Amino acid sequence: MNSGFLYALGAYLVWGLLPVYWKWLQHVPAVQVVGHRIGWSFILLLGFIIATGQWRTFRSEINRRVLVNYSIAGILLGINWLVYVWAVNAGFIVETSLGYFINPLFSVVLGMLFLGERLRRAQWFPVGLAACGVVYLTMAYGSLPWIALTLAFTFGFYGLVKKISPLGSLHGLTLETGFVFLPAVGYLVLVNFEGQGAFGHQGLQTDLLLAGAGVATFIPLLLFASATRRIPLIAIGIMQYIAPTLQFLIGVFLYKEPFSQTKLVGFTLIWIALLLFWLESVYVRRRQQVNRT
Repeated sequence: MNSGFLYALGAYLVWGLLPVYWKWLQHVPAVQVVGHRIGWSFILLLGFIIATGQWRTFRSEINRRVLVNYSIAGILLGINWLVYVWAVNAGFIVETSLGYFINPLFSVVLGMLFLGERLRRAQWFPVGLAACGVVYLTMAYGSLPWIALTLAFTFGFYGLVKKISPLGSLHGLTLETGFVFLPAVGYLVLVNFEGQGAFGHQGLQTDLLLAGAGVATFIPLLLFASATRRIPLIAIGIMQYIAPTLQFLIGVFLYKEPFSQTKLVGFTLIWIALLLFWLESVYVRRRQQVNRT
């Protein structure tokens, strides 16, 4: 098997299993968990850049436009992480998986609105079907599934900002976390000063898990970056559903989150939409390859 597929599989497996990791930290407030994730991630990423001799290149890439773009990306990523960690530990893993199922189709909409991209005629049906699924779930909940929509919207707009920004994954995430590093560390220092900080006060296991939050962010990022250089983007797109599928299974079967027949109908509509969208993309891509030969 191509090493790129193994790297991609590793990245999505880690991302899919992360709810278990955050559950181990459910005794720590989500804001503190995210603060440590940001802090340790930035330290590891910057250290890796320096250790691999990329510092000069990284510094030369920074200009005013880059700073503006990645400051926005950092804020969006921080909101996404905070909602995600809180939702996992509050018992909403299934709804977080819904957010990441919706995200690819929301990204399609953003591409149309902001990048001038156009849907092919056959793609309108799955996008509309997914929208029906979200509307159905909204009616079933009695309110908007705000966790799923917040995750989808923040990560979708985050992807849009990254699309129009010049840095690669490693340098980009370093700059993004760098923008929110000082506020995150400042908050952690403040809560520690007030005697409410978890780090250093709730045992070695908690300390290692909080510090490991940076590693849990860093490792799948490197695997993903390695995969994108070795396999086609369409393969990356197909494999991205591994993570939310694992999150969904973990929520339902490991943590016994309620999954009613009503939710099944809404999720099924979205899953069918994703399958149809993927099949249409594969068909068009293969037809284009045949026409070139």
